[in-house]
Amino acid sequence: KKLREQRKFGKKVQVEVIQKRQKEKKAMMNAVKKYQKGMTDKLDFLEGDKKSPAGAKQKNPKADAAKKGPNAKRKSKDDRFGFGGKKSGKKWNTKESHDDVSRFRSGVAHGKGGKKANKGKQNKRPGKSVRKKMKSRS
Repeated sequence: KKLREQRKFGKKVQVEVIQKRQKEKKAMMNAVKKYQKGMTDKLDFLEGDKKSPAGAKQKNPKADAAKKGPNAKRKSKDDRFGFGGKKSGKKWNTKESHDDVSRFRSGVAHGKGGKKANKGKQNKRPGKSVRKKMKSRS
């Protein structure tokens, strides 16, 4: 009976310790998140435990990188190709673009003389009926 009671008591103690650790971890994570988002500049939460600074140090580089901005490769790509994101309707027809008829060519638009490649060259081969007549003459 004593052994059973000791086991039960031991389990209770274990559960309490685990719950305490979870609460501490949750508080630490919330503090780290606040620090990352810039809501607080204090690092007081690091002095609470001896094991937690290692975990916090792993997260700090991400926060530092976010404050520095994009890395050099990203900057050069942005300079070369432009920043991504929505292009805010640059190809939409606006009132000005709709009213601007300076580049409009009606001949091309209605299929009259759009291609001028064959103007100088005419087909040397006679048509079918002409070829039949030529054949019957000989």
